[in-house]
Amino acid sequence: MPNLRKMLGNVQSEECRSLMRLMETQSKKTLADWAVAYAKAHYLPVFEAACPGERRLAETVAACEAYGKGQTSLNELKPLLREAAQVARALADHPVAQAAARAVSVACSTVQTPTNALGYLFYGAAAVAYSQAGLDRTAREYEELAAVEFQRAYASLQKACIPDEPHPAKLHWNC
Repeated sequence: MPNLRKMLGNVQSEECRSLMRLMETQSKKTLADWAVAYAKAHYLPVFEAACPGERRLAETVAACEAYGKGQTSLNELKPLLREAAQVARALADHPVAQAAARAVSVACSTVQTPTNALGYLFYGAAAVAYSQAGLDRTAREYEELAAVEFQRAYASLQKACIPDEPHPAKLHWNC
């Protein structure tokens, strides 16, 4: 088995750069709502297939959705965000489950840190690539699958975008 990376994707790629430009036009709330919904639809099922019966990430996603609707506070959400990160750390021997758990955890933390709306996709790309192709492919094959995942995420964000968002998030990319 090749040495698997925790994250896949290239921040210098056109897919990532396009996502970053699009994210800069959206509010923190729009980014967080989109990230949670996207992770729920694309990465939570990968995690649940690898870890059937483990409900903590699904509960965190549900709490983030409630937060997005104003039904809970950030203080109530923070312990769940910490626990979601712990779930991911505990899966060191399971690359697919760990990548998916990290993607979901980081997507959920977008409610606090809007730049995570990009960061979680690198974990998500790994989760999708490893779950689709298995764990014995070449780095090039994984990177191709990651590029497709970033394109899919871009299309999803385009659909979720609010035109002429009045209060776009102030994003400072550290990459």
